[in-house]
Amino acid sequence: MECLIIMDGRYAGAGRFRDEPRHEGPSFITHLGPKHAIRRVMLVSGDRESEVRYLAERVGISEIFAGQSPEQKLELVRLETQKANTVFLGDGINDAPALTAATVGIAFGQNSDITTEAAGAVILDSSLQKVDEFLHVSRRMRTIALQSAIGGMALSVIGMVLAAFGYLPPVAGAITQEVIDVLAVVNALRAAWPPRGLTDFQAEQVA
Repeated sequence: MECLIIMDGRYAGAGRFRDEPRHEGPSFITHLGPKHAIRRVMLVSGDRESEVRYLAERVGISEIFAGQSPEQKLELVRLETQKANTVFLGDGINDAPALTAATVGIAFGQNSDITTEAAGAVILDSSLQKVDEFLHVSRRMRTIALQSAIGGMALSVIGMVLAAFGYLPPVAGAITQEVIDVLAVVNALRAAWPPRGLTDFQAEQVA
């Protein structure tokens, strides 16, 4: 599935402009495509173009939008969300409208209560690795939910077909349906079990 991540200027490289970005910034951007199927990365900021372009070059982002007002950010996210699922990562009050318009809005840090309320998810620690952890956790939970829902419905349909052709008596059919429901619930409970690893981003950095 095509995805888009839009990042506010201050945290795309997780450092102030003209300062050196965090060392994990470039590898994080590179990591998004092969590990999370994010095909486009855009840097959207209200700062001057020269500053935004400098940071974008440092972290490996080619598509930038500088001098953007909150209204312009909102319109940009709306347009892109019509084309593909979008993830907007922002940290300031002026990012709040765009956070609500994206498919998934992620508030980065705890700089604003307004931003936190507008976002669908909040990364309390201003760490790119935590963002990667969130992406992995959300994908795992989505997979488990689909397994439980689709798997449960598929087994129920098979049971109904067998019952319709007389291969499954009423009592056995009722018991079978209960077993299917229990299996779906048990599988859903896997979401509460800690996975082997929350992120593979750190391992990639070391390598």
